[in-house]
Amino acid sequence: MTQRQRWGTRIGLILAMAGNAVGLGNFLRFPVQAAKHGGGAFMIPYFISFLLLGIPLMWVEWSIGRYGGVRGHGTSPGIFSLLWKNKFAKYLGIIGVAGPLAIVIYYAYIESWTLAYAIFSLFGKIPKVTNFQGVGFEEILKPFEGFLTGFTGTGKFFIKPSLFAYLFFVITILINIWVIARGVAKGIEAIAKVAMPMLFIFAVILVVRIFTLGSPVHPDSNALKGLSFLWEPDFSKLLDLNVWLSAAGQIFFTLSIGMGAIMVYASYLREEDDIALSGLATASTNEFAEVVLGASIAIPAAVIFFGYQNAEKIAQAGAFNLAFVSMPAVLSYIPLGNIFGFLWFGLLFFAGITSSLALTQPAMAFLEDEFKIPRKKAAILIGIFIFLSAHIPIFISGALDELDFWMGTFFITLFAGTELIIFFWVFNPKKAWKEINKGADIKVPKFFYYVIRYVTPLIILAIFLGWFIQSGWKNIISGSPGKWIARAYIIMLLSLLAGLVYIAFRRKKE
Repeated sequence: MTQRQRWGTRIGLILAMAGNAVGLGNFLRFPVQAAKHGGGAFMIPYFISFLLLGIPLMWVEWSIGRYGGVRGHGTSPGIFSLLWKNKFAKYLGIIGVAGPLAIVIYYAYIESWTLAYAIFSLFGKIPKVTNFQGVGFEEILKPFEGFLTGFTGTGKFFIKPSLFAYLFFVITILINIWVIARGVAKGIEAIAKVAMPMLFIFAVILVVRIFTLGSPVHPDSNALKGLSFLWEPDFSKLLDLNVWLSAAGQIFFTLSIGMGAIMVYASYLREEDDIALSGLATASTNEFAEVVLGASIAIPAAVIFFGYQNAEKIAQAGAFNLAFVSMPAVLSYIPLGNIFGFLWFGLLFFAGITSSLALTQPAMAFLEDEFKIPRKKAAILIGIFIFLSAHIPIFISGALDELDFWMGTFFITLFAGTELIIFFWVFNPKKAWKEINKGADIKVPKFFYYVIRYVTPLIILAIFLGWFIQSGWKNIISGSPGKWIARAYIIMLLSLLAGLVYIAFRRKKE
């Protein structure tokens, strides 16, 4: 058996795993979700989901990955065939390769926006606000909305992005493929050791600056009031099923659960390497980035400069509006705003690239493990595929949102439930529990055995039922032409991978 790659250091592993989890969602999606769903009250279902979904599923994915890695398989088709001796098991694992691959084709495009905006900010190419007094907030934000629209393009069906948007997309793809072609230790781990510390340094500098801002419009507004807007609890929201679904969805999204990336990263561990403490350290790093830093930048800045009511409108408009419209407006007004703008978008770029590398790795590992394709050649093949596929969300209106819904929400939940059932029911619950505790630096409380076996699967089932009853059936039967194109692409991708899985395992039998 060919020796698989291994992580160089434990701190490198933790930083790479944290980089997988810490992404754009920590600084953009989380504050918007919290503001829209009850503020402080949102944190009740959020932390319940973290305890009963996030931590258990993270341990499961680390365990499955390590178990498969020492046996020569780093992706779910191969690992599922080890855990369940059934000819259909390998096909159930297709989602663990297709999901992250489909996500990265639009994630890398959004990531390229952050790189472009970082350069634009540094050289003063983004619009500036010269006066907040006596001007409506819509009027203030209008130039920034126009700049974003001009950059990404518009269109009812066919989108026409700017040349700069396309150029930075190509640059971002090349950077990602160059890093991932260097390997696990020399590529992914090396970039994580630089990107993650820089991300936290940039974030802390921005938090300090936001907390020392004064409002040009509302003298009594400050960062603490901005935090109260985000964290003031509306307990009536706890009766809304959508709040619980959103909290669970945020945990899946923020920890990268059900995407197949954690499993692949863990496959490069040695058999006796700890996963219990390392998994907790990764989750804790992510939560600090999200709950402490992510909540202390964009939303408080919006409240300080635009007031409570307008900040709520900005949050309702979504994460892109928060990142690329309101934050540039705020930062352009303050002294050294171009430097702080560079830090803001640089932070987002570091968060994005560490996640996009993780999302690309399952497809890389699949080609390496199952087809024995050399890493550099696999990186080129994957890079070409991502580049070509990304033209769908770049040029087709509605495709990005549709890909994000199916691959970034629906299928990751489905995959998480599938891997949990296979590992803790089909494989053997006692063996699975033993695998989690093998080589552990801490003893995982027995409480989690029952949570993983019974509670977590029931919660995932409830999420599916709640989603379907609330809005799922509508999403299935409706959609614009762009959304149907995205759905056709997903079917094509799943079919392609099913064929590759069939060929790979047939060749092994022969």
